[in-house]
Amino acid sequence: MQDSSPQRPIAYTLRVLAALLRYPDAALRAAVPELQEALDREAALPLPRVLELHALLQRLQREDAFITEAEFVELFDRGRSTALHLFEHVHGDSRDRGPAMVDLTQTYERAGLLLDPGELPDHLPVVLEFASTQPPQSAAAFLAEFAHILRAIFSALQRRNSAYASVLAALLELAGERAEAVEIPPEPALDDSWAEPEVFAGCASPGQSRPGEAQPVHIVRKQPSNASGALA
Repeated sequence: MQDSSPQRPIAYTLRVLAALLRYPDAALRAAVPELQEALDREAALPLPRVLELHALLQRLQREDAFITEAEFVELFDRGRSTALHLFEHVHGDSRDRGPAMVDLTQTYERAGLLLDPGELPDHLPVVLEFASTQPPQSAAAFLAEFAHILRAIFSALQRRNSAYASVLAALLELAGERAEAVEIPPEPALDDSWAEPEVFAGCASPGQSRPGEAQPVHIVRKQPSNASGALA
């Protein structure tokens, strides 16, 4: 449970975690030193968790790009339990997902932020970039609203022995929650039931970037500001 005392800044840490949950392209690999420095400078997480994130960043930088990119696609684009679109875990493809997306988009707009074309509001990196623009306590409370989903994704990643589980564990800790595994249903076989309706094409593989394609764009402010989704 979070206390009422002022929290240390977490904005840069949230942006690092958002970067880690995007497609691991050449730009991400080039930014690894900057991302590691941001984690160390802000010191918003326990040292053991920071070291885990350092190890993941170093692996993404050093290992063969084809392997790390293929692993990312296999992990996050080809299974519901590890999907990074949060409402996939709550509403699936039901009609309830639309109003939930609208509500979340309006939350961003009330804060003076707009989604760029092609970006979906429930994509976890977008959620984290929005949270990074909020005061620490507000950001933590916002993340806590999704804690049950974050915990389910964490559990699915942990079950696969994925180093990305550390990213979800870090998010839970920033939200004032325990990073503990919960029971999740077995992953269904990948078949036609995984195909998304065309209107939600951005939620599945077609909506994710690939080598040679543009990366998902970030939320931006309505008016020019020094704050942005990129590390300063």
